[in-house]
Amino acid sequence: MFHWIPFLTYAVATAITPGPNNIMSMSNGSRFGFRKAFPFNLGIGVGFSVVMLLCTVFCSLLSAFIPKIKLPMLILGGLYMLHLAWETFRSGTDIQDDFSRSGFVSGLLLQFVNPKIYIYGIMSMEAYILPHFGGNIAALAAFAILLAFMGFVSTLCWSAFGSLFRRLFSTHAKIVNTIMALLLVYCAVSLFL
Repeated sequence: MFHWIPFLTYAVATAITPGPNNIMSMSNGSRFGFRKAFPFNLGIGVGFSVVMLLCTVFCSLLSAFIPKIKLPMLILGGLYMLHLAWETFRSGTDIQDDFSRSGFVSGLLLQFVNPKIYIYGIMSMEAYILPHFGGNIAALAAFAILLAFMGFVSTLCWSAFGSLFRRLFSTHAKIVNTIMALLLVYCAVSLFL
């Protein structure tokens, strides 16, 4: 039986936390407005979908050829989630916006150099999806698109709220960071339950 709650908790917590996509979307949204920032976000959505499909193919092939890789991947993934939880918990209250590019191509190309989404895709596939749907190509593709869609929606939210979300996040950063860190710890522990 597929465990939706831990999967969705991990996917949402990872998609909504600050990373290159979300920070750049927020920065572009606050500078240019939602409509003018939309092409950048659309580029993110398309690139995110391509990367998630590639991660799905990679993980499927790797799991098929090296079935004993699941436990080491779970351990590495759990450790990475605990690292993310620690970094999220101890992160400061300032959101840096040292990214200034906008537009569809910039959003698209960012996905191929964004390590956060590679980890997001690989962990989702290895820890949650492949054990239940490995070999079901349609289901794997659907999950890849679902993961990309969740990431895309997150970037739209960050872009839409722009400076308002920045102020809210900065004002309550310690509480938000603590909640996100605890959710990531829960995800890491749930890998082994």
